[in-house]
Amino acid sequence: MKELFDDGRRRMKKSLETFREEMARVRTGRASVSLLEGIKVDYYGTRLPLPQMATITVQEGRYLIIQPWDVNAIKAIEKAIQESDLGLTPTSDGKIIRITVPPLTEERRKELVKLVRRMAEEARVAIRNIRRELMDDLKKMKKEGEISEDDFRRYQDQVQKLTDEFIQEIEKVLETKEKEILTV
Repeated sequence: MKELFDDGRRRMKKSLETFREEMARVRTGRASVSLLEGIKVDYYGTRLPLPQMATITVQEGRYLIIQPWDVNAIKAIEKAIQESDLGLTPTSDGKIIRITVPPLTEERRKELVKLVRRMAEEARVAIRNIRRELMDDLKKMKKEGEISEDDFRRYQDQVQKLTDEFIQEIEKVLETKEKEILTV
C-alpha cells in the first residue's frame, strides 16, 4: 500500500514541478534567464537547449545578454529566439546577442493571466487524473479482497488529502505568478 501512495505522491510532485517550470517561462515585465530556458536551437542538425550553448545574463532588469560559446551559432540562436512565441527581438554585434524585454501592455497582461490560469487548470487535471488512477487501483484491490471496506474508505480519504495538498500548491504558484504579471 505504501508503494501505491509513494508512487502517487511522486507522480503528483512531478506534475507540480512541470507546472512550476512552465510558470517560470511565462514572461512578465522583467527580464529573466528562465524566459529562454525552453528555447531549442538548431545547431549543426541537433536541437540543443539555449542554456547549453551560451551564457545568459540579466542586465539592469530589462536586458538579456547572451554570449554564445561558439560565435558561429549566433545566427541559429537569433533565429530560434525569433521563432519562439515569446515576442522578443534579438540584436547581435557578431559576438553577443542583446534582447530588450519591453514592458507589458495592459492587454498583454490580461492575456498572460488567462494563459497561466489555463496552464494551472491543466496541472490540476493532471493531478486529478493521478487521483483517479489511484482510486481505480484501490477499487481493484477491494474487489479482489486485498483490502477491507474500512481500509478502502480510509485509503480513499488519504488519496483525497494528497490530491488536495497538491492542488493547493498549484493555487499558490498561480497566485504568485498572477501578482507578478499584474505588477507594473
